[in-house]
Amino acid sequence: MSSVTMEASTILSILKKKLAFLSGGKDRRSGLILTIPLSSDQTSMEELSATLDYLLSIPSEKCKARGFTVIVDGRKSQWNIVKTVVLMLQNVIPAEVSLVCVVKPDEFWDKKVTHFCFWKEKDRLGFEVILVSANKLTRYIEPCQLTDDFGGSLDYDHNDWLNKRLVFEKFTKESTSLLDELSVINDGDKSSSVDKDKSADCALLPSFDPETVLQTGHELLSELQQRRFNGSEGGGGGGSGQGQGGPAWCPMEEELLAQPQVMKLLDSLREQYTRYQEVCRQRNKRTQLDEIHTKVMQVVTWLQGPGSELLKTHQAIGDSMRAAQALQQKHEEIESQHSEWFAAYVELNQQIAALLSTGEEEEVVELKALQQQLSDVCYRQAAQLESRQNVLQAAQGFHSTTQELSQQLDGLLGMLCADVAPSDPAAIQQNLKLLEEKLQTVEAGLASLRQKGALLLEQMCGQPAWPLEETESPAGEQQDNVQHIQAVMDEMQLRKQRCEDMVDVRRLKMLQMVQLFKCEEDALQAVEWLSELLDALLKTHVRLGDDSQETRTMLDKHRKFVDVAQSTYDYGRQLLQATVVLCQSLRCTTRSSGDTLPRLNRVWKQFSVSAEERQQRLELALNFHTAAERVLQQECVEAESLDEVDSSGKTLLDRLTMPVIFPDGSEQYFGSPSETVAAAEGVRERLLLVEERRLQLQEAQLHDGVEDEQGDVLNGHDGRLDVIGEELSEKEEQDDDEGKAGRQAEDLERATQDC
Repeated sequence: MSSVTMEASTILSILKKKLAFLSGGKDRRSGLILTIPLSSDQTSMEELSATLDYLLSIPSEKCKARGFTVIVDGRKSQWNIVKTVVLMLQNVIPAEVSLVCVVKPDEFWDKKVTHFCFWKEKDRLGFEVILVSANKLTRYIEPCQLTDDFGGSLDYDHNDWLNKRLVFEKFTKESTSLLDELSVINDGDKSSSVDKDKSADCALLPSFDPETVLQTGHELLSELQQRRFNGSEGGGGGGSGQGQGGPAWCPMEEELLAQPQVMKLLDSLREQYTRYQEVCRQRNKRTQLDEIHTKVMQVVTWLQGPGSELLKTHQAIGDSMRAAQALQQKHEEIESQHSEWFAAYVELNQQIAALLSTGEEEEVVELKALQQQLSDVCYRQAAQLESRQNVLQAAQGFHSTTQELSQQLDGLLGMLCADVAPSDPAAIQQNLKLLEEKLQTVEAGLASLRQKGALLLEQMCGQPAWPLEETESPAGEQQDNVQHIQAVMDEMQLRKQRCEDMVDVRRLKMLQMVQLFKCEEDALQAVEWLSELLDALLKTHVRLGDDSQETRTMLDKHRKFVDVAQSTYDYGRQLLQATVVLCQSLRCTTRSSGDTLPRLNRVWKQFSVSAEERQQRLELALNFHTAAERVLQQECVEAESLDEVDSSGKTLLDRLTMPVIFPDGSEQYFGSPSETVAAAEGVRERLLLVEERRLQLQEAQLHDGVEDEQGDVLNGHDGRLDVIGEELSEKEEQDDDEGKAGRQAEDLERATQDC
């Protein structure tokens, strides 16, 4: 390596001015060509001196020993500046300079003076100075070693050279520093112990990134091999054309191109970096093992410590749905805290699995022990969390069912405590059905509560046991939870039993109400039946029979008819009495028989009056027909018997024209007027027969002389019968008018009563 005393980066602004440069060309002695292009501007000697110092520090000592050929391009400068530069070379590089070629302008400077001056100073300068024109410079230097400024074919780009020089120096500096650091790290790792502090681990980090430095070195080496740092094997257009015709030439050879130096640095750097990577791998593995062990112990310590304490201190199941939900929310917070450590467990498990596949035997044993310990603790804690979650879910189901059952019992109790005032039997049946449905719902809810209570007790008893070192489990709180569950189920059972007793009472009461409605309905039906019997009695029971036998039969039927009506009346009275008893039993003061009993009594009285009248008429008719038949059948009849028959017949006819007077003062006739006339006709016909019999008897007793009197008597009787017929007709018309008026009054009275 060449010793570099100055870096291009420190004088970069000066080097960019191109005050001097090494083009890579060589003279015939293989000495390097140093070109100093002077410009028309004033050249700073200090900057030029710094540039020369830097350029002369680049070649190796072997290269310097061949000497330099300095080309001072004074074509654009003044003579005194050229002279100053030549004299300055004596102070800067007196031993290395072999020849100084001053390129002069074609028309300036006094050749004699200039030649004399340099010749005079030759011994003192220590090198030969010649003045030469640019076109004659090829006498001393080959054209292929000259740049195009002097008519040569050598390609030189000062900016490209400067950039490559900066890259080279940066790589050299960084690689040298990195090699020293890596050497210290690699050598120090052999004597250091396995366990180190974090401060020692920081020493493993070099100042530069080895990958970056190696990449930079490879790029630089590739560039040097292709372009030879200052030149190019296939460079610019002019150089390329000349290179193909001239000899194969490598500008500045290995000393200036620095290719061997870069290759040597790269080899050393790769070797040290490989060792460094192995050191880092070993230390990273040990560090990774230590970190895994630390993290595993952190997870295990938290799960066995704060995590277990959180679960132990939260064993309650709550006494209501809201309390259970609050406990569920708290458990979710606990699960959230555990989830972070479980995530760390998963990550650690993956890291351990990765290390197990590449670790050594001792490391594998340690890793498996850590993995087993971590898995045991995590799975045990996860089982505790899952068991607690199952208990809380069962507790929520139990409290939810308890709440629903309590609401159902409250609804059933409210229904039982409410007054029952149904309007009809259908409403009572509907109420009974609803009551039974609610009771069935309560029974189903209680069965569900028992099932969920048993499930909750099973979940609580099936919780995993804590390890021996964590035996301080909350057994007292667990026992309280069991007692609370049993107490809730017993309380609900007691409430349900009370409701069942009340339901039985309500069911009995409602059945009594059904009976009450039934009795009232049947009583009304009895009134209707009795009314129908009365109506039938008044409208259809009009005939009196044509003879005594028929009349006697009708009288018997009438008595049976009355017995039926009596039974109906008694049945209605019994139903109304049962209604009173049921109302008293039900304490139903708002209900009573109402107008049913007065209606029943009123109809019965009307029926009794009508039946009595009918019976009297039948009895009169029976007496009349019996007497008439006896008179008509006997051969010898007394006049008194005939008069008796005649009297009873008239009485019967008079009775037929009379209405039935009810207790309320209203009147009602039997049947229609035509039916009354028909009944009266039968009586009249029998009276006529009796009168005929009377005449027959009188004829038998009287002589033939008295036939005229008898005729008069017969005519008188006929006249009297005609008078009786006319009177009966007038009476029937009058009764018809009165019947119509009576029916209108009765309809009005009924309408008033209904209102």
